Amino acid sequence: MWIRCLNCQGKTRTKVYKDTVLLNFPLYCPKCKKEIKVDVVQLNMTLSKEPDA
Repeated sequence: MWIRCLNCQGKTRTKVYKDTVLLNFPLYCPKCKKEIKVDVVQLNMTLSKEPDA
């Protein structure tokens, strides 16, 4: 399954599978030219929560 951008819903160049786990992954969208940090676990994608510094 290709990951879609959370901003514009455009398809990114990143593919994930059912057993893929990504934490604090910098997802870049070539369509809207933005980078967001996401977490992907069992094909569920959410915005990554930044740790308080």
